[in-house]
Amino acid sequence: MTQIIPSLAEVSDRYDALFVDLWGCVHNGVTAYPEAVAALAAYRKRGGTVVLLTNSPKPRAGVAKQLQGFGVPSDAYDTIATSGDSARAAMFNGAVGRKLFFMGEWGRDEEFFHPLTVVEDPVDIELVKLEDAEGIVCCGPFDPMADPSENRPQFLYAKQKGLKLLCANPDIVVDRGEVREWCAGALARLYTEMGGESLYFGKPHPPIYDLARRRLAALGKDVPSSAILAIGDGVHTDIAGSMGEDIDSLFISGGLAAADTKTVFQPDPDALNAYLQTEKSNPTYTIGQLR
Repeated sequence: MTQIIPSLAEVSDRYDALFVDLWGCVHNGVTAYPEAVAALAAYRKRGGTVVLLTNSPKPRAGVAKQLQGFGVPSDAYDTIATSGDSARAAMFNGAVGRKLFFMGEWGRDEEFFHPLTVVEDPVDIELVKLEDAEGIVCCGPFDPMADPSENRPQFLYAKQKGLKLLCANPDIVVDRGEVREWCAGALARLYTEMGGESLYFGKPHPPIYDLARRRLAALGKDVPSSAILAIGDGVHTDIAGSMGEDIDSLFISGGLAAADTKTVFQPDPDALNAYLQTEKSNPTYTIGQLR
């Protein structure tokens, strides 16, 4: 059974590094959570290392710029590992072909196609219409408010052609301020349910954790899994991923599951346990909001 804790500082001395989700934990898609930022900065001052582990399809430089706009200072973290970087590496290695159909918002997602120098002999990517495509890159829906089922006709055609879908963000939904939006993960899930093949690179799948560990190593940090704490508000992404990686976890119940866990300042214990049992999730710790 999960342990409800009052603050990160209650348990953080047990860990040398944190893998921290962003949306719903450090910011709400509009602005930073001051208590979360302060908690991470305090942890770093005590000698801990913070890796921001996000399912954003953006490269880490794009996420860093976005965080600055949200009011998240650079002293709150050490490095960033994004689903986008992991998925981009796969794309430039030819995982879904060279001629690709793009799903997303170009003005938001065009950085995804910027050159990636860490890939040797990258594939020359060409964006084409669906009927000319060898594969699909999905950074998100064309309209984040539209039901994913609107993509069924395109997905049926793509499945019949045997196209693989590269999912740059496995999240199903996010809350932008008070508005819930669909993410790329919802489209990839639909495509899979229809019989298509979807490739995932963010949480809870192994590639992004491998990237996070490599980012730690680049900082000169050799941290075993037993000394890492994963923090996030998604039981199917953050917590499931940490369980798969044998990493302790801190569940933020006041994010996506705020209503289910009856979280105001802290979750209602009975509601929390009922929710976790239903979702077959077992985080090490739980807190209402990161603080």
